[in-house]
Amino acid sequence: QVQLEESGGGSVQSGGSLRVSCAVSRFTSRNYCMGWFRQAPGKEREGVAYIDSDGKTTYKDAVKGRFTISQDNAKNTLYLQMNSLKPEDTATYYCAVRERLFFRICGNYDDKYNYWGQGTQVTVSS
Repeated sequence: QVQLEESGGGSVQSGGSLRVSCAVSRFTSRNYCMGWFRQAPGKEREGVAYIDSDGKTTYKDAVKGRFTISQDNAKNTLYLQMNSLKPEDTATYYCAVRERLFFRICGNYDDKYNYWGQGTQVTVSS
């Protein structure tokens, strides 16, 4: 069974940085999308950054220029480096993966992601 486990969340002041990680196990597809999503209290979950098996990255406007998604294939780990954090970045952050067979644009079709981690909390204080 595919498993994803996030780590690295925490509390930071506005303008600070954090890196969250996602260890992926038992996901064997070589044609895939991986993404970072977040959900703040009272708000819907939203995707923030995506990476595909070719290494192409996509970012939503709210985090563009501040967040960087990357992957270490040798370690089967996905990362999200978050810089210049703002209070509005406060949320539970989730990683997710899916195969990229028919819905090839990773930043679209958020509802097609079918494997999820349990989430890690990121809190940014002003």
